[in-house]
Amino acid sequence: MSELNPFKIAQAQFDEAAEILGLEPAMREILRWPRREYKFTIPVKMDDGTTKVFHGYRVQYNDARGPTKGGLRWHPDETIDTVRALAAWMTWKTSVVDIPLGGGKGGVTCNPKELSDGEKQRLARGWMRVIASELGEHRDSPAPDVYTTPQIMAWMMDEFEVIAGRNHPAVITGKPIPLGGSQGRGDATARGGIYTVREACKILDIDPKGTYAVQGFGNAGQFAALLHQEILGGGKLIAVSDSRGGIYVEGGMDPEAIVKHKLDTGKVGDFPGSKPITNEELLELDVDILYPAALENVITEKNAANIKCKISCEMANGPTTPEADVILHEKGIHVIPDFLANAGGVTVSYFEQVQGTYNYYWTLADVHKQLDAKITKAYHDVYEMHKEKNVHMRTAAYLVAVARVAEAVKLRGWV
Repeated sequence: MSELNPFKIAQAQFDEAAEILGLEPAMREILRWPRREYKFTIPVKMDDGTTKVFHGYRVQYNDARGPTKGGLRWHPDETIDTVRALAAWMTWKTSVVDIPLGGGKGGVTCNPKELSDGEKQRLARGWMRVIASELGEHRDSPAPDVYTTPQIMAWMMDEFEVIAGRNHPAVITGKPIPLGGSQGRGDATARGGIYTVREACKILDIDPKGTYAVQGFGNAGQFAALLHQEILGGGKLIAVSDSRGGIYVEGGMDPEAIVKHKLDTGKVGDFPGSKPITNEELLELDVDILYPAALENVITEKNAANIKCKISCEMANGPTTPEADVILHEKGIHVIPDFLANAGGVTVSYFEQVQGTYNYYWTLADVHKQLDAKITKAYHDVYEMHKEKNVHMRTAAYLVAVARVAEAVKLRGWV
């Protein structure tokens, strides 16, 4: 099987929306490609005295609606096409939740697990030294992503401020709280997803206190397990899984107990009173709400006919293939697409940018209230488009997002 190019997939998804919206050729061309992209080398002095050269990237996909925003990934398989695709998806994500930002993404091809803290700091500062002139709260604001942390963001912010010669806390988001990070950032991705499930349950007349399962028990999956009960007022968690397998408890399990077990042992397996279950079996359980929160392409045309949940809330990026989307839609399964379901993270990153810009910081209650308002409106905007155009929810989300960016491009006179 040939390797799927993520940017080709992103362009194909855009093309479908552009066709339905009837966008003119010039508009399609400008929205199919990044406005600006940077590829550069970063020499880093290693602990053993040698110098290693790393490859870095930053893509500013589209800034018609505002400064670009997006995470910075450190991964051995990072490529310019990965970064392009993620920058495109971030453009649609910021648009669908209607925050005044565009989409960007950055990366470094490296294996951070092989780097010491000193080497990580020198790499972080080296990346910033190369690209600082193209960044800023009114131009492009990075954030943490795969294998980058609040500490790495702190080093980058500090390097930017050294170069600029003044304080600029809003240039980077996802920072530690003492350096201007926002309250509520840690669980924001999952919290936003739970808000969309709450709204879907109201519209579809589904009891949110029914059964649910979480596939993928990292940060987002763990918070989804906990917040489902906290925000929706109950619910029975009957299965969770991670990369090493899953567990099933017919009578339901305590989310706090399974999260503690995972943090203590590094896996969900061997949880007291549970039966083992595979990731594949978990996806096909007869539950009210399923949270795919692990990898991409886990629901495909091969297993989509066996999916039995009423709502699938995509906490992961790209867990459902285009072929599976069609099958789930025909089965009447309500899919809350990834770039709506997991948009809570970038929304609170935007709040952090706002707080840093005017040097006033919100309470946790303020963050939750504003996040709820943004995500709730976004869900209803997408649902109305879904009903109006009679398309599945992912296409509806694209239609909402792409139409807004296209309108901004047209108003600016670019096309």
